[in-house]
Amino acid sequence: MAVDPSGHDLALFLAGDADEPVVMLNLLRFADGGRVLYARYAEAFAETFTRRYGVQLIYAGDGGVPLVAEDGQAWDAVVLVRYPSRRAFSRMVADPEYQQITHLRARALKEAVLQPTRPWGATG
Repeated sequence: MAVDPSGHDLALFLAGDADEPVVMLNLLRFADGGRVLYARYAEAFAETFTRRYGVQLIYAGDGGVPLVAEDGQAWDAVVLVRYPSRRAFSRMVADPEYQQITHLRARALKEAVLQPTRPWGATG
């Protein structure tokens, strides 16, 4: 299962307004021992990239038992992160320092969804 965006995915993501803010929904399913690795990733991320790229953590929490979902659609954790623009997200994932920590995220997860969102009523 994919846990990181590919170059093709990023190109589609940037096909929208590159200066548009985006809130990224992260649905996370951890591998064995993944919570510890993800915590290391999140700590390194917060120390460097929130300030450098204007990233804001909106919410992070454990997933509960789904009230409405098909089998296999429960997630271990949910994270909402606001990026000031699609371009900032793209620049961040290409940053050499980010590349040094992304292996922690990849090893921590057995499955993930990264879903860019936009407010209702936004044009484009």
